[in-house]
Amino acid sequence: MKKILLFIIVAYLHLSTISGQYLDDKEIKENKKNLSGILSFDSRSSFDNSKYVLSQPQNVNVESKKSPYLAAALSFIVPGAGEFYDGSYIKTAVFVAIEASAIAVGLIYNNKGNNQTNYFQNFANQNWSAYRYADWTLTNIKTLNPNLDPANYSGLLNAQTKTVNWTILNKLEIDVAGAGQQVPGSYYSHQLPPFGVQQYYELIGKYSQYNVGWNDFGDDPTKPYVYDPTRSNLTPNFVYYSIERGKANDYYNVASKAVLVVVANHIISAIDAAWSAASFNKNIDIHSSLEKYDNGFNVVYYPQLNIQYSF
Repeated sequence: MKKILLFIIVAYLHLSTISGQYLDDKEIKENKKNLSGILSFDSRSSFDNSKYVLSQPQNVNVESKKSPYLAAALSFIVPGAGEFYDGSYIKTAVFVAIEASAIAVGLIYNNKGNNQTNYFQNFANQNWSAYRYADWTLTNIKTLNPNLDPANYSGLLNAQTKTVNWTILNKLEIDVAGAGQQVPGSYYSHQLPPFGVQQYYELIGKYSQYNVGWNDFGDDPTKPYVYDPTRSNLTPNFVYYSIERGKANDYYNVASKAVLVVVANHIISAIDAAWSAASFNKNIDIHSSLEKYDNGFNVVYYPQLNIQYSF
């Protein structure tokens, strides 16, 4: 019994210190006046006062528990990290799965695009010739544009090395087009970029003027070719090459969309994490109290912490 009384005295002194955070000096003095000097009576009276104080809602700063700014920053860096910090583990798994899937798809299709690019470029190098294209153009210059003189383009072709002077070739293409005039050769709408650049490989499989450069058109520069806007008379290699180059573009388009998904996943995850943290802080409510339990033989006092979350 003495041990119980000693415990009550220590608890009373401790609870009086806590109560001082909520009671002003006037209230403390008033409580002292109410003490009778009887230990059992005063301890119970002090308990009742302390129980009242601790039963009031505690001013717990729940905002510091879940920082929306920190949650957003974590998810912006690693999608799902902010949700994990908020305790939303299902959302964490969803954002991580989206991130991993988008990255995997992007890498796979970018690699497919690279492989396909290497394939169609090698096909072009083996089957399309700037020399064949320039030779046919110069041979048929009068048909393409009657106003032109082939003698003005000397030095265009090197028959020994099967190469062309690119500067003269581009000038020939511009002249054949007639600088915007209505001439039969106006379908020469572009100038061939330098060998090996991306535009070089794009143009030779896109515009009909380059049809004569494919090896299945033949090496005879006198062979006629009549431009057809419907592209019905293109060589099989031209058509095949266009399809293969298109596949590479399709692969890169998928990879680009995967990158957009990754970026969007970071932004959406950051917004969601901040919103979840703010909602958590708004809905949580914390109360503390000191409860009494009487089993008929002795009385036990115990602290109680209540956490309420509103969904």
